[in-house]
Amino acid sequence: MQLKKAVAACGVAFLLSACGGVQSLDANSLTSAGTNLYKAATLSDSDIAALSNESCKSSDAESKIAPANSAYAKRLTKVMKGFGDMTLNGQKINYKVYVTKDVNAWAMGNGCVRVYSGLMDMMNDDELRGVIGHEMGHVALGHSKKAMQTAYAVSAARSAAGAASPGVAALSSSKHGDITEKFINAQFSQANESAADNYSFDLLTERKLERKGLVSAFDKLAKLSGDATTGSSLMSSHPPSAERSARMQKRLDAAK
Repeated sequence: MQLKKAVAACGVAFLLSACGGVQSLDANSLTSAGTNLYKAATLSDSDIAALSNESCKSSDAESKIAPANSAYAKRLTKVMKGFGDMTLNGQKINYKVYVTKDVNAWAMGNGCVRVYSGLMDMMNDDELRGVIGHEMGHVALGHSKKAMQTAYAVSAARSAAGAASPGVAALSSSKHGDITEKFINAQFSQANESAADNYSFDLLTERKLERKGLVSAFDKLAKLSGDATTGSSLMSSHPPSAERSARMQKRLDAAK
């Protein structure tokens, strides 16, 4: 283990030396950054849950959360009841609404599910379940773990840069906020998006919930895909929302 950590630190040193030499680097910061880069690739499920806890807290602190007695919060509670007592990777689901015009939703490996009011305003309950099921699918299928590992690695790389630049080093103090931002804006592959769509469809089928919402949800997202003001990673998904809607409709027709 110690050898691998040392190799990771040396790898960072080699990369930075090409930009100006390692003589001026802060050795402690460099070693720490190298260790973090190694850890990013070896994060366990418990590590992901712990990191997600801090990242979710960071996001909550920066967001306006709908009060429990608000119409948004009550509606989300109603929507989530459709999923019963399911868990995400053994973690109890913790859901909240962010009051914002942005159209988005995401889930983390600690069971943290966040839905934006902008998304709720444009979708009915069945459509919301379809989208939330999709986001939970990314967690259940391991996509979110890889996204969190990548976000952690990016933060570690910035810390490595900070070892040579005091200005960049300040980023380490907001590591969790940085990781959260990178995670929320992460883009999944076409295969991952399709797998999460299928997960949501199968989950809705298992729970005996309406599946047509998946089709109409993607139809609505397709209409917004060219709107740069939505501020959502949902808008730049792959494959395009129109294709995803057609594929879900095909599955629905086959099920009938």
